Parts: sequence; C-alpha cells; structure tokens
Amino acid sequence: MFPVRTVEEHQAAVAALLPPLPEEAVDLASAHGRVLARDVAAAVALPGFDNSAMDGYAARWTEVSRTPVSLPVADDIPAGRTDVVALAPGTVQRIMTGAPLPPGADVVVPVELTDGGTTVVEIRDAPPAGSHLRAAGEDIAEGVVALRAGSPLGAAQLGLAAAVGVTTLPVRRRPHVLVLSTGSELVAPGQPLLPGQIYESNSRLLVAAVEDAGGIARRLHFVPDDVEQFLATVRAELAGADLLITSGGVSAGAYEVVKDAFGTLGTVDFVKVPMQPGGPQGAGTVDGVPVVTLPGNPVSAFVSFEVFVRPALRRAMGHADPDRLRVPARLTGPLRSPAGRRQFLRGRFDAGQVSQVGGPGSHLVAHLARANCLVVVPQDVTDLPAGAEVDVVLIEGALQ
Repeated sequence: MFPVRTVEEHQAAVAALLPPLPEEAVDLASAHGRVLARDVAAAVALPGFDNSAMDGYAARWTEVSRTPVSLPVADDIPAGRTDVVALAPGTVQRIMTGAPLPPGADVVVPVELTDGGTTVVEIRDAPPAGSHLRAAGEDIAEGVVALRAGSPLGAAQLGLAAAVGVTTLPVRRRPHVLVLSTGSELVAPGQPLLPGQIYESNSRLLVAAVEDAGGIARRLHFVPDDVEQFLATVRAELAGADLLITSGGVSAGAYEVVKDAFGTLGTVDFVKVPMQPGGPQGAGTVDGVPVVTLPGNPVSAFVSFEVFVRPALRRAMGHADPDRLRVPARLTGPLRSPAGRRQFLRGRFDAGQVSQVGGPGSHLVAHLARANCLVVVPQDVTDLPAGAEVDVVLIEGALQ
C-alpha cells in the first residue's frame, strides 16, 4: 500500500524538512551544550605575556649554568603582578607559576633545585636554557580562529572562549519539538490497567531523545485512535513549533489514526522503509510545520528517531558532525537477519567486540535499556558468524 524508500532516501526527506535554525547570541553562562553558528576569533593571545611554568627563580642561564651557585634574590613576582622590572645582572627574582617573566630572564629554575632562599638563594642544579617558560601566544595568537562553526560547546570550548576574552557566542537556536503518542490502549503510568491496556512510554522516550540531541521538547497528552480528536490536539499546539513527532498509527491496518488523519491533508508522505525495526514511516508538513511520524512499538520509535530524526535535528542546529559515532566491531556470537531489510540490532560494545542484547523484537524495551549500541546489518546479509566484523552505532544514555 505504501511506496518504498531506502533508508538514505528517507533520511534525506526528513533532513529536508528542517532547514538551519536561526542564529542568536548568548552569553557564556547560557551557551553550554549549544552549537556555534560562526567562527569565533581570539580577542587576546594565550598566553598574553611571557610567564613562568613553575614556582622557582627567574634567572639568566649563563649565570646559573655552573652549579652550585648563590645569587641575591632581587624581587618577588607573584601571579597577577603588573609592574615587573627587568632582571638585573647577577641576580635572580623569585617567581610563581603564571607570573610575568622579567625582561632579561631566559630560564626558570624550579624551587626544588634550590634551597628556597628569599634573600640569597643557592641554586644546586639548573635546567637547560629556556626551560619552564611559556611564550606569549604559544597556545593561540590574537585574531586567530579559536572556535569553529559547528562546534558543540562543552566545558573545554567555554573555558577557551572565556580565556580569550569572549563574553557572548553566536549559536543556532534550539529546535522546539512537540511529541505526541497515539493509541486507545495507552494509559498514563501510575493508573490502573485494564485487560488490553499498556502504560504509555514512547513520549517519555522521545522527549528524552530530543533533549539528548539538543532540542527543547514538549510532551502532548496522548490521544486515542480518533481522527478528529487527534487533528484538534495537533492543530491546537503547532504554533511556534519547529517539528512535530508522533508515534503510532502509521501502519497499513485499520485504526491507524495518524495515517488516516494526515492522509486526508495530502501533505504527509507515508512510506515503507526496508529496515527492522521501523518499517512504516512518514514525513511531511501539517499547516506548514514539519512532522515526522514514527511507528508505535517503543524500540521501533527509538531506532527510527536515531536513524532519521536525530541527525536532522543536529544538522539544523549547525553540528558539523551530526551523526552518531560509528565504529567497527567483532561479533561475539553468530546472528541472523531477515533478507531484504537493514537490521538495527541492540548490542553491547566493549573493547572492539559486540554482543547482541535480546532478540530483534520491536517491543523489547528492557533489552533496549541494556544496550549501548546498534549493530547494523546490511539488507543483503542474512547470516554472520562469530568473529565477523560489523558496523556499530554507539548510542549514549544507555544503562551500564
């Protein structure tokens, strides 16, 4: 009943729905986890001046190279001092780590190689000339690009931004995503279950997945399999959203509320993707807002989000590398895969090896929670022996 798209074709269709998000300037305190929209140059050099890498004594190497030698201590230079005087011949200056190097000094003798004197110091050994000095600009020069567009802003990046004098950063706006689960069988966790009912979990899973990708998610109350109620719920919430994600109601059978409701609009394409789990998929727009419809089984919803939605969201946020890390691994045991479908099996990756976690069923949520990767099996492969090499997609947030 549905046209067929390859995994790559549907990835492209979803990505096309989400153009780059607008740029905004945020201060450093609000920038953690955001993605840089433009290159940012260093406002100052690092270090900004020649300074000491050790607590010790700033000296002329020719005067301390023959040890032991005793020299008068002409001055103290703590970190932060701004009125450093030149080093007089035949003297040393006691200096602290990070303090400005006095003009004329070309070595810092660590305090451990001396008697620690404060008026006269005995230098018992001396390092080579140029030791324990940090040259101005050796880390980064003023005006050089410090952070590149597409970089996610973590602790190190924000530390660098502050160190080079930056106070605000240009980032992509975070996407606002609505998440809606459907199904008359769904009951809120904590409520009593009747026969045939299940606790609704997909919206919790997908909200967390959106937030993990860097977006801002809002969970809508799940709706039963009623087309009018579904459309009314969706249209009441679309204003200001960048994306709507639904789960459930997209298969070929009866009572498929998402397919029935959006099918009447003619703006959402429902397709079959040759993959397992997650074959039935949909993507398009509703009232001009991008929508991606995912299958209802929890593992199918999770895998579909990972394969199609997460990279599209991260690309829209400006990530230079929007995809999960993919690495090769050796199977610890044999596995089978259905012909004609790309398989995404749950697995545990460790030290270059991967073992399958549970079976391929799209309802096995406990097995998903114990996985830390997806094992990708090409659609033309049906059997793999133990020791075979496979591609593994590392997923974050899995239970250890």
